[in-house]
Amino acid sequence: MNPIDSLFRRLRAENRKAFMPFVTAGDPDAAFTRELLPVAADAGASLIEIGFPFSDPIADGPVIQASYTRALDKGLKLADIFAAVKDTTSRPGWQTPLVAMASYSLLYKRSPETFIATAQAAGLSGAVVPDLPVEEAGELANLAADRDFKLILLVTPTTSPARAEKIVKACGGFVYVVSVVGITGERDKLPAQLREQIARLRAMTDLPLCVGFGVSRPEHVRELKDLADGVIVGSALVKKLEAADTPDGRAKALAEVRKLVSELSGALG
Repeated sequence: MNPIDSLFRRLRAENRKAFMPFVTAGDPDAAFTRELLPVAADAGASLIEIGFPFSDPIADGPVIQASYTRALDKGLKLADIFAAVKDTTSRPGWQTPLVAMASYSLLYKRSPETFIATAQAAGLSGAVVPDLPVEEAGELANLAADRDFKLILLVTPTTSPARAEKIVKACGGFVYVVSVVGITGERDKLPAQLREQIARLRAMTDLPLCVGFGVSRPEHVRELKDLADGVIVGSALVKKLEAADTPDGRAKALAEVRKLVSELSGALG
């Protein structure tokens, strides 16, 4: 069974929810990513989403865009990311599932078959592909299903019910529920219509529903605890990486990530 499915089956049996931090691979370098992933796992991450830096992100706010730029400016390559992930998942006792957040351009350039094979060999269990329209996702969805690699697509507040049904049918592992209209980034509060959005999706699928975009505070996590199956936090954590490009800064960034992951995952109870 895919590790993502195993995770959510266990959490549902225990009446618990998943906490998913998002971190950028290669910011400030791949060696730091090797340090960062175990810290996030030890601090309470149920599953970790790894951003694959891309020069033209379409949904990411300024914090994640800047993080991608820092990584790419250092010459980060896909091979560097896969190597860092494999080094992490090869550690004795490693159990935390990892998923990629990757533009379809990265899959297409390498070929979806090669990307999935390389990702699985590194220890990744799936991929969030934010810029792949569901109308064009059939081939990749079938390929991923055949290889037990989870393809995760996004449903936004403006997605029509008919289109949302197509998206959830193409998804595996979980559905990424975008809580706000707009780009990633910290928000003061979650939108009032989120409860209704999740209720509509519950009627369409048995897949876990995990909420991201704008989730950054313990009170947000507590608010989602009884609504969603998981919460995804990105910008608030990625912001901690800004200071990681010096020896003293690396230790500080790791400590701040550990503290925030612990606080946010703890809010799920």
